[in-house]
Amino acid sequence: MKLQRSWEEAKKSIEAAHKMMKKQFNKKQKNPQELKVGDNMWLESKNIHSNRSLKKLNQKRYKLFRISKGIGLGAFQLELPEGWMIRNVFNKDLLTKCREPHFKKQYIKLISSSTIINKEEKYKVEEV
Repeated sequence: MKLQRSWEEAKKSIEAAHKMMKKQFNKKQKNPQELKVGDNMWLESKNIHSNRSLKKLNQKRYKLFRISKGIGLGAFQLELPEGWMIRNVFNKDLLTKCREPHFKKQYIKLISSSTIINKEEKYKVEEV
């Protein structure tokens, strides 16, 4: 009788601890940028290696990509160009939501229109 009561008490305390741990974990796993499928995102170049000789000359963010699928609480699948030789699933920390400019003067043309094909950057030449 006493043994059964102690087992029930232990079981209840384990369930209570599990609920508390789950609550504390989920506090940190919120989506502060409110990312969802179809949003345009800037991809941080933190873990992407390029062919540039100096890292400081590399772009901080790559061009806009669209989210095609959400995977779990912290990862998203992006629609990457065909020539990119990297996996298309990224952590939410490597994505920055694109904000529309408030004024017309804030619209800028992207600096480079390069694409990575077989680990080499290819550029479109507009004018010589």
